[in-house]
Amino acid sequence: MLLQASDSTLLIVDMQGRLMPAIHDGDAVVAANAKLARAARLLEVPVVATEHHGKMLGVTVAPLAELVQSTFQKMHFAATRERGFDAWLPAARKTVLVTGCEAHICVLQTVIGLTEMGYKAVLVTDAAGSRKPADHHAALRRARAHGAEIVTTEMAIFEWMETCEHARFRDVLRLVK
Repeated sequence: MLLQASDSTLLIVDMQGRLMPAIHDGDAVVAANAKLARAARLLEVPVVATEHHGKMLGVTVAPLAELVQSTFQKMHFAATRERGFDAWLPAARKTVLVTGCEAHICVLQTVIGLTEMGYKAVLVTDAAGSRKPADHHAALRRARAHGAEIVTTEMAIFEWMETCEHARFRDVLRLVK
């Protein structure tokens, strides 16, 4: 089933200042997240983020910080294990696109938790990163084994738009090119 903007939330996991320099191709991961978040905002998809142990890892990096509508502080690797997480997610949206770092730790555990809670979890591969490529690849395999879908940034954006007749098509196309 194709993604629908009206049923989606974009969850950016732990894209924090002290973590990003260690991430393989970290600049590309930030760029993919920024592109996806900007498109989400244009298409009225809520953009939310988690920050893991903020005192140690810092805050969400620019340019993502200004695109996020709400931030959830956490200590568990799986955001879904934090009290109040489910209530914090935007209501009535059952598809959660998950991005962020690290793919094989907090992103994966959150994706698995979302599937266990009955959400349709979608891991955006080019917008998720790990220190080592092998860990990133393993996270994708495990997420898929637990029922998550794997997509790319552009797959998500164009599925959300549905048609070149969408009112925001040209605006979104400028982000992609």
